[in-house]
Amino acid sequence: MLTAHSLTCVRGTRPLFSGVEFAVAPGSWAHIRGPNGVGKTSLLRILAGLAQPEEGEVRWNGEKIGSEDFRRELMYLGHRAAVKDDLTALENLTFSAEMDGVAITREQAEDALVRFGLAGREDLPVRFLSAGQKRRVLLARTVTRPAKLWILDEPFTALDVKAVDFVSHLVADHVKAGGMAVLTSHQAIPLPPGQVVEL
Repeated sequence: MLTAHSLTCVRGTRPLFSGVEFAVAPGSWAHIRGPNGVGKTSLLRILAGLAQPEEGEVRWNGEKIGSEDFRRELMYLGHRAAVKDDLTALENLTFSAEMDGVAITREQAEDALVRFGLAGREDLPVRFLSAGQKRRVLLARTVTRPAKLWILDEPFTALDVKAVDFVSHLVADHVKAGGMAVLTSHQAIPLPPGQVVEL
């Protein structure tokens, strides 16, 4: 279980949010909502252990986050498509797996890219892909990286309707199987009802 306890975030001298508390248990998900600039991305980075709150703490199974166990169970995908333009789609996915300490075969990586509609583009340098295709390369990690907790910042950005539907089903299946997800989105999320955290 992931729990947020009285989280406060300050940017410069300006408070973004304070007193944020919620919990995400196995088989559930949370939608972080709010207008631009309110601190949604900052909150996700705090939940992932990539930033420190001004006050409060985040716990994983009752322990403060930061342990190897937490990092092993976490998959964080940021708002920007964190892919390397000079590498191919296949190389990007393989490199990400290596960084995560996960061994995948070329066949597994190719299958993941095909599932995300990138058949025929596996060996193409990412700089030649559209913004939506780059996003799909990043999201392909969801099928190659075993993790209980998914933290996804604007996962539907630059995706077409078909891809949004596919990713939504992927998240729904993850949660249904006992996984957990925390995500932000400026658009309606076609998922079974989840917890809403307003900032």
